[in-house]
Amino acid sequence: MCPEPKVVEKIVVKTVPATAGELNLPIIGEIENVFVDPPGIKMEARVDSGAETSSIHAENIQMIERDGIRFVRFVIPDPKTGEPIDMEQKLARTVLIKRKVGEPERRYVVKLWITMGEIKENIEVTLSDREDFEFSFLVGRNLLTDTAIIDVSRKHTRK
Repeated sequence: MCPEPKVVEKIVVKTVPATAGELNLPIIGEIENVFVDPPGIKMEARVDSGAETSSIHAENIQMIERDGIRFVRFVIPDPKTGEPIDMEQKLARTVLIKRKVGEPERRYVVKLWITMGEIKENIEVTLSDREDFEFSFLVGRNLLTDTAIIDVSRKHTRK
């Protein structure tokens, strides 16, 4: 006669790695918090490997010239209060953005320090009207390449 079978329960705990790939890059989610400096604000951002350049929502964008150097004046609404933050940055370049519908759009590009967890880079950021988008900041490949791996099933992996 066979003994009565025993029910054995095995609990497997999987730890999700924080880094991956040959370069041991950090894994980030499709939505992350970024610190933008200047102006020194924290924003929730959409991570998009399909976008070549990162982009920030800006209003009242104007190009000015001072002593032969071109600058861009613009306003970034504070993500917490909505209060306008006046900015002025040296113009890095202009870019022509091809859109699915309508005419191409010329945008100004400035350099800003972007921090996402342990990642900190001084990158080019296009100034655009992102009012109709859920996120005011879009992280593009110019911050991601050789810096991070995206796992779209995750959010807020960086503090």
